[in-house]
Amino acid sequence: MDGTADDTARRDAAPTGAARSGSHPEVQFGRHPRAARTLIHLSDTHLLAGNPPLGGRYDTATNLEATLAAIERTGIRPDALVFTGDLTDLGEPEAYRDLRRRVEPFAARLGAPVVWVAGNHDERPALRSALLDQEASDAPVTGVWDLDGLRLIALDTSVPGWHHGDLDETQLAWLRDVLAEPAPHGSLIALHHPPLPTHIPFFDILELRRQDELAAVLRGSDVRGILAGHLHYSTSGTFAGIPVSVAAATCYTMNLQRPPSAVNGMDAGQSFHLVHVYDDVITHAVVPVVAAETAEHFSPEWVAKMAELTPEERLAAFSRKAPHPPA
Repeated sequence: MDGTADDTARRDAAPTGAARSGSHPEVQFGRHPRAARTLIHLSDTHLLAGNPPLGGRYDTATNLEATLAAIERTGIRPDALVFTGDLTDLGEPEAYRDLRRRVEPFAARLGAPVVWVAGNHDERPALRSALLDQEASDAPVTGVWDLDGLRLIALDTSVPGWHHGDLDETQLAWLRDVLAEPAPHGSLIALHHPPLPTHIPFFDILELRRQDELAAVLRGSDVRGILAGHLHYSTSGTFAGIPVSVAAATCYTMNLQRPPSAVNGMDAGQSFHLVHVYDDVITHAVVPVVAAETAEHFSPEWVAKMAELTPEERLAAFSRKAPHPPA
């Protein structure tokens, strides 16, 4: 991601399409064809230079590596990897370089571009210089990607020196200009602070400001979804009639089993989202990072056999219940 709200370079990912979304045969078993695009959405890596334990407890680098390993186990070749902010915890240049060393070779192996989004723990000058090879600057870090007709727009809701979120008029005007011409397959917005309420009381202090102004820009546009982070737990909702999906953190997550006023972090529950973009709908699947034992699965041979059947034969083979013995 590169550019500013006034001068954003547009990176065009290599045409990919549904063939990148996995290794299974191109078979339509139900009413929906396979997803046209697949994204990996992860958030809040919070790396520290030298990798000391975050808060004295969390090994953020190891947790990131576990997340990348879990992504690779899916066998999916995504159209993009989207990191929605708080890439580092203190904005240290070495932490950004470490993040880059860990993620860029991984992304290259998958053949996917990486979308870096700034969060409230990030520092724009260091992010630009150490992660993006740009001149250090306090200007918002924004970008636009053309994923073979699906437009992905990164906004910068960080506020230098503060932890709450905001979008100034210059960035809103830039977004309005970008959205003036619809993309062939619509647009997705990626930002850090979600424009959603949270049931954790003190999180409201750090919410995104100027949400009404953002809603005015988005209404009537081709934006089909919003990807966000910041909360360290997965949640979803709508904003200006647009679905919003928040990915939990890779570093640690919120223990929502505790009362809202006592919620705090735990070294468990890390996950990422599989974002499947269909022609008429977008789905967001929460994928736990934990490597658990898997029961029997459907082999490629089984899938190929099902593909050879007619729809009626498949329904009879897979949907019909076995008869119950008499009571």
